[in-house]
Amino acid sequence: MLRIVNRVLLGVVGLALLVVGGSVLLAGLGVSLPSWWFYDTSGDVLLADSARDRYREDTWWWPAVFGALGVLFGLMVWSLVAQVRRNRLTEVLVDSGDGQGALLRARALAGVLAGAAEELDGVGQADVLLVGRRNAPQARVQLVLESHAEPRSALQLLSSAALAQARDSAGLDRLPAEVEMGAARRRAQRVS
Repeated sequence: MLRIVNRVLLGVVGLALLVVGGSVLLAGLGVSLPSWWFYDTSGDVLLADSARDRYREDTWWWPAVFGALGVLFGLMVWSLVAQVRRNRLTEVLVDSGDGQGALLRARALAGVLAGAAEELDGVGQADVLLVGRRNAPQARVQLVLESHAEPRSALQLLSSAALAQARDSAGLDRLPAEVEMGAARRRAQRVS
């Protein structure tokens, strides 16, 4: 929900900036704008002489203003690119044997892989994210190990059982995985 609100807010701010900038450009080109618009003729200026001359003696003022605007613009572009870029793979191309192929939802494959990983001995919780290209996915697996689990054996079981089953069922040649392991958190118990 927060991501949707963030994108809508970015869109509204971007649209408002586009309308204001477009109107200034149109007025500068001589196109007549409505009389109620704040900037309506090509003779108008955005900054009056008194506003521009206020800090003329301070040589740091205008470079600081333009530097701050440049940093703000850079942050907005970075935020826009981060909003558009997607890390998560949405679908995996499965070889169906007839030359056509089929598309499998990546979340379905990741859910099955996480379920198979959670059934392994010593694994308390598993989270799987598929990234990469749809014909060459990569798995990012996060495992929460129980206190009695051995990391080496859990990793071997994961690669020989869960990952191999997912790779074979999707008809993939390889399914590389990046595995991150952590220990289950236990709350301290009171002794009386």
